Amino acid sequence: EVQLQASGGGLVQPGGSLRLSCVGSGFTFSNSGMTWVRQAPGKGFERVATFNVIGTTVYADSVKGRFTISRDNAKNTLYLQMNSLKPEDTAVYYCAKYRVRGDFTIDYWGQGTQVTVSS
Repeated sequence: EVQLQASGGGLVQPGGSLRLSCVGSGFTFSNSGMTWVRQAPGKGFERVATFNVIGTTVYADSVKGRFTISRDNAKNTLYLQMNSLKPEDTAVYYCAKYRVRGDFTIDYWGQGTQVTVSS
């Protein structure tokens, strides 16, 4: 029943911007911790931005100052505004729901959207 649909990826030049969106359904979005995770080619998963249930955010050092996570609970939507993109930001980006009680691991994943930063 739980679904997460990510969109907004594409091909951009270095220094460009993209805005990713993720629409959730099948769960109480406002009570859920949400995160954006990326996987670059040949690399592991990296949590790039998290928006917890009390409204605080946390970013990976690699994206601080460039990415902004936000959410619109009325629309069940999570966003990731990405500015000043670098080639090393190239990855598949997934929105995900994580456990807010217990070990904080991810329990539901979206399908992912490809972001490619290249000149």
